[in-house]
Amino acid sequence: MSSDEAQVADGDQKMSLKVEIENTGACRRHIAVTVSEDDISEIRSDALTELADKAEVPGFRIGKVPAALLLKRFRTEVASDIKQKVLLASLEQISEEYDIDPIGEPRLNLEDLEVPDSGEFHYEFDVEVRPTFDLPDFKTITVRRPSGEATPEDLDLVRQNFLMSRAARVATTEPAQAGDYVVCDISCTWQGKEIQEFEAESVRLLPVLNFPDSAVEGFEDLMVGVTAGEKRETSVRISLQSPVVEMRGEEVTMTFTVHEVQRLEVPAVDAEFLSGMGLEAAEDFEKLVSDSVERQLVYQQRQQTREQLLQQITATADWDIPEELLRQQTDNALRREMLEMSQAGFSREQIAARESQIRQNAVEDTRAALKQHFILDRIATEQEIDASQQEVDMELSMMAYQSGEPIRRLRARMVKSGMMENMYAQLRERKTVDYLLEQVSFEDVPHEPLVHDSQTSVSGAICGRMTSSLVDDTAAEEEGDE
Repeated sequence: MSSDEAQVADGDQKMSLKVEIENTGACRRHIAVTVSEDDISEIRSDALTELADKAEVPGFRIGKVPAALLLKRFRTEVASDIKQKVLLASLEQISEEYDIDPIGEPRLNLEDLEVPDSGEFHYEFDVEVRPTFDLPDFKTITVRRPSGEATPEDLDLVRQNFLMSRAARVATTEPAQAGDYVVCDISCTWQGKEIQEFEAESVRLLPVLNFPDSAVEGFEDLMVGVTAGEKRETSVRISLQSPVVEMRGEEVTMTFTVHEVQRLEVPAVDAEFLSGMGLEAAEDFEKLVSDSVERQLVYQQRQQTREQLLQQITATADWDIPEELLRQQTDNALRREMLEMSQAGFSREQIAARESQIRQNAVEDTRAALKQHFILDRIATEQEIDASQQEVDMELSMMAYQSGEPIRRLRARMVKSGMMENMYAQLRERKTVDYLLEQVSFEDVPHEPLVHDSQTSVSGAICGRMTSSLVDDTAAEEEGDE
């Protein structure tokens, strides 16, 4: 525990605070503050002067009301004003004079705090702070870097994904095949009781069906051959990271009641298709495919080199992250991942599937992401690395081009969902990683081939009570907002 007293010096109007700071964890401080009676009296006098300049009291001119009468007549308002001024002034001074570096608001129960009419005022609070740590020598780090040109298989895969993303779904009476969609009700039961029901969900038959708190492995095999009116049943285990503690690791039975099987009709690359994409010739489409492959390979290279780099520089980061901070930052980590995938040209369906997969292990993933964030943030601050508005605008333009969404609507959607702030942070971290990758050594290895979609998702959690999807898929709403 450290204890200091900030004294009034050279007429700088500082308060005479007694401040005790206790380390209660690598990322938390407990702070006890005592404000002197003289400081409170001065703040009370200032508050009464401000009130006298505007208070209207019968029988007195404005500015001439006695202080005692003001205190009596406006006791509640004066007490609230004094408390606000005392807390604001003392917290600002503590922030200036002590190396605390908070990353959140101080946890204060304002309703329980009362500034006394006489004597000192004492209050205490907890606050999350940035951890202190030593940085490694980056020049000693070696990273395996995926390299090489795009293969014909990579191009075929991305071309197919482009066409599939614009395919029409047509109802069929034939048994469902891999890659088809089924419109179905999903009933989830636990210990014989239904705990969740999803109605008329449209789900693609892929190997894995993700929920935010579980996953159906072998979903494709389970559903292939099903027709309208049939049911299929399986069981899953709830993720150990589920916020519903009593359900962690529990087995849940899932029943899929199929209403309709839908098959995709893949469009031909003809004049109508090209016009709908704003292209003039088939060569323009092939250029779009090629560019998308290159971006996805760059994404793959960035993700793999970043992961290796951050694993090595966080290897000694053994400080604990408070659980409350983990919960607060989970959505930020998810948004950053979703943003990077969107920038790399992945479809909304691919992004949604990845989101559900991440949510299943959100707490542990966020714990690692927070440690990485603290390290990258410190490096960015020391190296004066930041994202400019021009860089943000360029990213938005590229994302709009890849998705075909008007940039104005894209910007509005990102602002509404809170992802714009994540874009600034993500660009700053990306530039910091680029800076670090200039310091380390590389060993080039062949890049992994791009793979077919293997996962799909349902946005709702089996156990409920989880944050709604970060992938905004309400196109109709957005059309109405224009």
